[in-house]
Amino acid sequence: MKRLSFIDIGTNTALLLIADLDPANNRIEPVLHRQTIVRLGKNVDEQKIIDHAAMQRLIQCMLDFKDLSGEHGAQGIVAAGTSALRDAKNRMEIIDEVVMASDIVIKTLSGKEEAALTFTGAVAGMKDVPERFTVIDIGGGSTEISMGDTEHIEHSISLDIGSVRLTERLFTGQPPSETEFLSAKEEIDSILTGNLEPFFTCRERVYGVAGTLTTIAGLVSGQQEFDPEKIHNYPLHYDQVMQLLEELKSLSVEEIIKKGVPEGRADVITTGTLILHQFMRLLGIPKLRVSIQGLRYGLALKELQKLQTVE
Repeated sequence: MKRLSFIDIGTNTALLLIADLDPANNRIEPVLHRQTIVRLGKNVDEQKIIDHAAMQRLIQCMLDFKDLSGEHGAQGIVAAGTSALRDAKNRMEIIDEVVMASDIVIKTLSGKEEAALTFTGAVAGMKDVPERFTVIDIGGGSTEISMGDTEHIEHSISLDIGSVRLTERLFTGQPPSETEFLSAKEEIDSILTGNLEPFFTCRERVYGVAGTLTTIAGLVSGQQEFDPEKIHNYPLHYDQVMQLLEELKSLSVEEIIKKGVPEGRADVITTGTLILHQFMRLLGIPKLRVSIQGLRYGLALKELQKLQTVE
């Protein structure tokens, strides 16, 4: 058994998983989950630069995660960055600053790498996984969609539609105006329509991962505080998503926060819900399953396979 920490640095949120890897039994045993809203991708879509304030938030988060890793006896840290770091012209400067401050080395993943790791991580350790399935990951900067089986991915795409990116680009506030909302809907449709055709053959079992999906599941199930055990494998129906979207698009940020959405996600959850709604509508998906897993578990599986190779 080897205990490691895995960090997923997204456009909006940084996620930590500390887990024991058991190569003999091919198991990942979670020890600790943490998440921090860093908003690393603030204004990155427009400026292509991660600003100093966002960098400092990231550094503090990495220091906090490093302390937690030490407290729980992790023997190493594996960290990966996604859309915001991919898009930022100054990503190497940010990575260097994080290394100097925390000794944590961040690998920037391509969209294809992110999709592959998220796909395998989403169903890691789950029972009754179907022969073929699709995974959607709606992030702050991008959305990844993949399909295949537990052995290989048949097809995957990474699209530059994310909750933070589109909110900054198309909304002037929350709630958005009707014109802004329709513009966002049209942009999402135009991007999805040209990319969804391969997924029509694999829409019977779909899993959704990451903060947008888990937040939506928490809202429709009436949770005021996030309970991962109640959210994992939660069946999320299209009608529930549609009803929630109709409600969110008329609420202020303060009203959304009162419903239990964290402050750093409340201003972008409407756009995230719209992306999910259009994905389900265009593919004709009546229901999907929410997984609290994803990229971190994909990173953990990759390390587990390395340990098995060594043995």
